[in-house]
Amino acid sequence: MMQQNRKGVRDSERSFLARYPSRIEDCISSQFLRILEKTVGRPSRMKDMKQDPLKPDFDLSNEEIRRYGRHLILPEVALEGQMKLKRASVILVGVGGLGSPLALYLAAAGVGTIGLIDFDVVEHSNLQRQIIHTTDDVGRSKLHSAEERIRAINPNARVSTFETKLSSRNALELFREFDIIVDGTDNFPARYLINDACVLLGKANIYGSIYRFQGQVSVLSTKEGPCYRCLYPEPPPPSLVPSCSEGGVLGVLPGIIGTIQGVETLKLILGIGDSLVGRLLLFDALKMKFREITFGKNPECPACGDRPSVRELLDYDAFCGIAADQSGLMRSDTSITVKELQTRLSAGDGMVLVDVREPHEHRIVNIGGRFIPLGDLPRHVHELDPSQEIIVLCHHGVRSGRAVEFLRQAGFRKVWNVEGGIDRWSIEVDDSLPRY
Repeated sequence: MMQQNRKGVRDSERSFLARYPSRIEDCISSQFLRILEKTVGRPSRMKDMKQDPLKPDFDLSNEEIRRYGRHLILPEVALEGQMKLKRASVILVGVGGLGSPLALYLAAAGVGTIGLIDFDVVEHSNLQRQIIHTTDDVGRSKLHSAEERIRAINPNARVSTFETKLSSRNALELFREFDIIVDGTDNFPARYLINDACVLLGKANIYGSIYRFQGQVSVLSTKEGPCYRCLYPEPPPPSLVPSCSEGGVLGVLPGIIGTIQGVETLKLILGIGDSLVGRLLLFDALKMKFREITFGKNPECPACGDRPSVRELLDYDAFCGIAADQSGLMRSDTSITVKELQTRLSAGDGMVLVDVREPHEHRIVNIGGRFIPLGDLPRHVHELDPSQEIIVLCHHGVRSGRAVEFLRQAGFRKVWNVEGGIDRWSIEVDDSLPRY
């Protein structure tokens, strides 16, 4: 007779699989699922169990057994593994391109508690890759949109939302109650912040990043493995860091990378397989190739080395050489706003506007002026007059910032960068222009 306790469940599974090793399809049948239901116990039996009402009930219900049936028949998961998933808590930093597939698959897999950190709203430009959001969600909080989708996929999931920007002031508090941290961010200050917080707390960091047609994934900050600083000891100069909004990204790419992050998260929870600890997985969508780089723990690492110097969280914008205003845009004493540019253009005061975007971007939308792509600027610099005021424009103000730096090094003194680029112009000056 089958035992009614958890030990009996495990014994019955082993017995069943031992008797029918070549007939896994029998396990998939609804008859086998009904056997598991009877083995775990009916709700009437559960009423007789004394439980602390303040503690969540981790026993699987009949509905959960049917929902996770394809997990339960995997010997590597089974009932014990599904209980681990239900007890687990994972927090996602960002519910954008990477966070979208992550949140959906972690919820579907039965991860018990999913935390979401984001402070942005859904925009039309997100819909090409951020599949957790829909057209009807444009203008809504990403957290609210994501939470609705997660609950629609799996009502059993507990969702904790934090509508705030991750910072040195709140990272440790936000991460402390979660088992695993998943990095779905797109900038270096956030990556170093997440890394250092994970090292200080002893939490695993499932890292992923994407750009254009390429992506990378690793598992960082585990007890035995290296951290992000072991892989990238120093951040690159801000002027050399393109973003997806500047360089673009193939819409399906974050789905691939985010799903791999999801696989690594589930493996860590279940304690199965070979994780990406000490391995950086690189993916090139154009060549459809994966390759791998191995790296080890750096004994001199300031975060996880033998004599760590990072004992508290830093100002990571300053660490990465970035100065930002309240809107998060890069600015300096060589910048002007789009409103100031509008005034200058209306006055016709003789300044020269130079657009340094790429030809395919210029075709989408432009506001006139000289068109010199950034890569062509060194060959055409002699065509510009240093005695004139030159105002440089790009998509968001990043490439134009590099152009201003180049021109100043070439001897131009009256050069200005348009903050926020043509995208900000479309928002604040002329909303009839398309945004991309």
